[in-house]
Amino acid sequence: MRRSFAFALLLASVAMPALAQTPPATIGDRYIPAPWWMRDPVIASLGQVRVEIQANRAFVSASFQSVDRSVAEASRAAADQVRALSQALSAYGADKVRVETSVTTRPLYDQYRDENGVMRDNTRADRVARYQADASVNVTVRDVRLIERVYATIVASRPTSIGQVNFNLEPDNSWKANLQAEAMKDARRRAEAAATNAGATLGRVKIIDPSGRVCQTDVLAGWPSYAAGGGQETTVDDIVVTGSRMSYGPPPPPPPPPPGGGAPSEAQIEAARLALQPPLQVMTDSACVIYGLN
Repeated sequence: MRRSFAFALLLASVAMPALAQTPPATIGDRYIPAPWWMRDPVIASLGQVRVEIQANRAFVSASFQSVDRSVAEASRAAADQVRALSQALSAYGADKVRVETSVTTRPLYDQYRDENGVMRDNTRADRVARYQADASVNVTVRDVRLIERVYATIVASRPTSIGQVNFNLEPDNSWKANLQAEAMKDARRRAEAAATNAGATLGRVKIIDPSGRVCQTDVLAGWPSYAAGGGQETTVDDIVVTGSRMSYGPPPPPPPPPPGGGAPSEAQIEAARLALQPPLQVMTDSACVIYGLN
């Protein structure tokens, strides 16, 4: 009797937590357990904002090539070509222009025709004809006011090849914080407009989710009506004070030419100058706020 009673208590202790748990929601079920914040009438408002900001980073690369029978001479010639350019660009300062250079070499072998008439390299150590040295320079322009002059300086240096100019946006933390604040305000505006149009008023805030995740489908009890909120961002201009539409002043004066010569002259740089305007990049953010309704 005692053994059966103890066994019954054990079963009860195991079953009680299982009965107390809410089964997980399954998408497609007819009835889905609602979260605690939906026991009373609520409105879930998804604030979405976007702003256009001028790119504040530019990237370009170039390479110089030299071929010689001596690997040392080939490397020296390529390094000499890139040295004057890297010194001229480094004179702007690492806070405005960052320059990375490297030199690589590879052997060029004698060639022969095989039995099919195809030219092939004779890749033997004693069949090296010449050495090819490639000196590359990778430039990151952190002050985009200088991109036109930096690019013209590279072109005037007459490299073997020049890469495409790429732009990117590296937003400051203050921009992100202000855009998140605008998303919260947008959620409030949308909720107030919806409640007023429905003949109700907003109650107290129940949930604030800066990620906007709570307002997405499965979290909000899996109702598909909340899934179609994307693509309705509000364009904001109030972020001007934080630098989203920064008005760049004139570029700083060019640095003095590096000693030793070899760098392109001022006339050569101006002759190679082209218009390069940083494009506008889009920043977006969202926030979910759930209000009670009165």
